[in-house]
Amino acid sequence: MSTLLHIDSSARLNGSITRQLSAAYVEQWQAKNQGGKVVQRDLATSDIPHISEALLGAYFTPADQRSAEQQSIIALSDKLVDELLAADTLVIGIPMYNFAPPSAFKAWIDHVCRAGRTFSYSDKGPVGLVAGKRAIVILSRGGVYSEGPAQALDFQGTYIRSVLNFIGITDVELVIAEGVAMGEEKSKQAIAQAQERISANV
Repeated sequence: MSTLLHIDSSARLNGSITRQLSAAYVEQWQAKNQGGKVVQRDLATSDIPHISEALLGAYFTPADQRSAEQQSIIALSDKLVDELLAADTLVIGIPMYNFAPPSAFKAWIDHVCRAGRTFSYSDKGPVGLVAGKRAIVILSRGGVYSEGPAQALDFQGTYIRSVLNFIGITDVELVIAEGVAMGEEKSKQAIAQAQERISANV
């Protein structure tokens, strides 16, 4: 049975383009994968904490030596990593906020990028441990950042691809709806093009 991990990160629970597009992917994936399992993780409502000194201490303490407090602190991180490792495919909806992903997505990354679980250190550098998975990353942007003078300000798509590659997910497809704040016609066109890309990548 195939498993899809569906992640949304938009702070907008209603009217979000990335939520609309990620839901469209899930619907088509379910039609193609009868009996498949979908695990949903909404980062806007999951209340995932940002990194703290206590959490870092738990990360770098061997599991059999963690105190009861450390075990409690790291429990959510372990659950998020388990969700990631159990999935065959990821679909992630990520809007651009101030040229980058939402901080809720960064918090998720800080919980799942863990030495010994999703990557390891070797004498040749870090090695990703999350292999054999595919990620469909749906991005929305008010302006145009794929080309032109604003291209250097894209800390969204470049970051996401790099961090997924780092933990071993190298099959990454970016579906980008950009220019969605540049008028109704431009927005509709961008969303329609993204929907076509989604259908082609299910």
